[in-house]
Amino acid sequence: MNSVQPEQGEPGRAKRLKAATHGTHDRLDRSIMAAASFATIEGYRRFAEIQYHLHHAVAPLYADARLQALLPGLEGRQRLALIAADLADAGSAIPAVDDASGPDGDVATGLGWLYVVEGSNMGAALLRKEAAKIGLSDDYGARHLAPAEAGPAAHWRAFTAALDAVVLDPEEEARVVAGANAAFAHVQALVDDRLSAAL
Repeated sequence: MNSVQPEQGEPGRAKRLKAATHGTHDRLDRSIMAAASFATIEGYRRFAEIQYHLHHAVAPLYADARLQALLPGLEGRQRLALIAADLADAGSAIPAVDDASGPDGDVATGLGWLYVVEGSNMGAALLRKEAAKIGLSDDYGARHLAPAEAGPAAHWRAFTAALDAVVLDPEEEARVVAGANAAFAHVQALVDDRLSAAL
């Protein structure tokens, strides 16, 4: 895999992934909102635990030298430690995790998972406002929802520009899409188990 600019006029990989994962993404968003995760500290705790499970599953991707070479600044984007601090603020212990629940180490699949995890930063701006209503902030309880120094939009554009520039063959491209859908399905399963069950 090498990095080159996509041909002019062709939709970038990030836009293609958005279209390919629209259904799974929309269902997940509806499930999280239906669970009223930001109505109480207890609801937020459950939400943060799900975030911890997801970010623990993808932590190896942020440390993968192959992915770091393709996505500059990747290592500094990881939010697992911030989520752990938020859980402590909310009075929750670090949850036990299943180490076998994440991506399999394939680079193309990993790109799909990272698309989902990094994309969640864009929705974090709205969630951050909701967290403030229950007394949480960028310095207490909602650190992982705080925007990047450059701002969420610029942070996302930098990521998608690098993602779009990775050259993949058709089989690898299919694995990126499968990885993104697997990431959404992974979070959906966590939401169904830990948020929806609490309603």
